[in-house]
Amino acid sequence: MTPMTLTTPTGNRPPTALILDERISGALVGAAVGDALGGPVEGRSAEQIAERHGGRVTGIVGPWDGDDWRTARPIAPYYKGDGHVTDDTLMTHALVRVYGAVRDHLDAYSVADHLVPELIANPRWIPELQAEALPLQRVFLAEKWIVARLHYGHVDPREAGSGNIVNCGAAMYMAPVGLVNAAHPRAAYAEALDLAGAHQSSYGREAAGVFAAAVAAACAPDATPATVVDTCLSLAKDGTRAAIEAVCEVAVRHQEFETALAPLRAAVAPFDTVGPDYRSPSLGARRPSRLHAIEELPIALGMLLVADGDYRHAVLGSVNYGRDCDSIATMSGALAGALHGEAAIPATWVKTVAEASRLDLHAPARTLTDVAREVFARDTAQRRAHEAAFATLAGTP
Repeated sequence: MTPMTLTTPTGNRPPTALILDERISGALVGAAVGDALGGPVEGRSAEQIAERHGGRVTGIVGPWDGDDWRTARPIAPYYKGDGHVTDDTLMTHALVRVYGAVRDHLDAYSVADHLVPELIANPRWIPELQAEALPLQRVFLAEKWIVARLHYGHVDPREAGSGNIVNCGAAMYMAPVGLVNAAHPRAAYAEALDLAGAHQSSYGREAAGVFAAAVAAACAPDATPATVVDTCLSLAKDGTRAAIEAVCEVAVRHQEFETALAPLRAAVAPFDTVGPDYRSPSLGARRPSRLHAIEELPIALGMLLVADGDYRHAVLGSVNYGRDCDSIATMSGALAGALHGEAAIPATWVKTVAEASRLDLHAPARTLTDVAREVFARDTAQRRAHEAAFATLAGTP
């Protein structure tokens, strides 16, 4: 299939000249802030969000059920709101710690050897629980699957994702893979696919690869929202590619998220297995398929185009879209942050999220920047050794 090429940005915003440190900080801080903004309205429709808040959400808001957050949903008594990050950020930061330990490219075995211990052995402050707890006690069932399959089931890590629910669980925390492979989308795609094999299968695993590639593409010196989408289309397969194309063809016709909310949902609906009621999935929801896609990644890319890469606009569009909007805003926030750096993120949002979640939002960025530089130096040395060996084999002077 011929890629859809978006040869020009949707506006006149020039590429941002940033160094690696700034792009990594922008992506990781941007992802966490987007996550925190989307958490309070997750699972609701755009119409419900507007009714609850008397219009569109324009910043950090409190829990949907106010002070009754502990008992409003007994099955999930999480304090979503007031700047608290969700499991998207907990998993992203856990993966950064894995990179900090391994200090090299990761694969499915890294999940078994390092990410699983991060989930079950190290208590951390969990903002939504307002307590110190093991991350395992907060993450969703799709992430608990990793522990069940790898720690208790001793499944081959490369196959452990088979049988799990097919959702955005792996994709939501793959930004670090794109950042370690900054400006090398194809490498990010391959690494994320390997890594995510321990967690997901089918289009959930594919989305993880494509999102990592998108983040890597957003780090390129001349990157724009259009080049990020074009990169995704050049790598994505099956329903994931078709969904991105369908959504982005609609997105380029809009410059405000308000007018784009319904059209973007209509564009992704044929590929989304969950159905119109996010809290009551269809019988065929989240099953393996070559025809379908997760909803979150195409919408995040669509919002990035609508906003022409502007962080505030992209994230607020993602939040007000509703449904799995914390993960959508995590993705669009990472991409807009990588494109324009942390300076593009409202400083008051960053401060509120850091304080409310009791997180140093910049420490993961410092760790990952150091790792990315080390990995690049090692990759370069290995590539030059291969070039020399191949030149000898080929008889090239």
